[in-house]
Amino acid sequence: KDCPGKLFQAWRLLLYLKSSLSDDDDVLLEPYLQSWDQLLKFMESLGTMASFFSQKVKEKVVLIQQLGGIYIRSMVEMELKAGAVDFSHRTDSGCRTLLRLHRSLLWLKLMLEGLAEGPDVRTSSLMVCGVDAYMVALAPHHPWVLRQAAEFVFLALPDRQYFLQLVCVQNQQEAVPILRIIIHALTLVHTRTQQILAEHGMLELP
Repeated sequence: KDCPGKLFQAWRLLLYLKSSLSDDDDVLLEPYLQSWDQLLKFMESLGTMASFFSQKVKEKVVLIQQLGGIYIRSMVEMELKAGAVDFSHRTDSGCRTLLRLHRSLLWLKLMLEGLAEGPDVRTSSLMVCGVDAYMVALAPHHPWVLRQAAEFVFLALPDRQYFLQLVCVQNQQEAVPILRIIIHALTLVHTRTQQILAEHGMLELP
């Protein structure tokens, strides 16, 4: 349902994620990027520090939007054919940018999985879930300085009750079904994107 007064709308995110899955095991770029529009709203709703972190993600979304294209696989193959992808040096190719978004998507998925598990000692806050997810999805690919900056961002994240308000529920029991539906959709999109990147040897682009 619509959550009055909130920029982030869970139902919109779910709609875009599902719409991005094409029938031929590809990912449609437009709804994929629309999903990111909602995910960015979610990140920015978590406070000033989180919105600073999301700015880097927003730059990556804009870059891919400027490239155009309909499918992720065709964008990857087009850049390979044009020689735009360098497997040994950093470039601003759409493929490299997509890989960074792909890793961030995993971070958000893992954080939501932590929140769905329930409010116990290890998953009592966004901060704990955010850090745990970051250590798995992003920290291995970040230099020390960026890892330190990320820790400050997570320290400033609000409590679980604030998150529940973002998805318009009153308690953890109401939140779990919503979270599981979103996590499932995120998993489908992440898995398909992972397959496309893996097929072309792009999971470790510099």
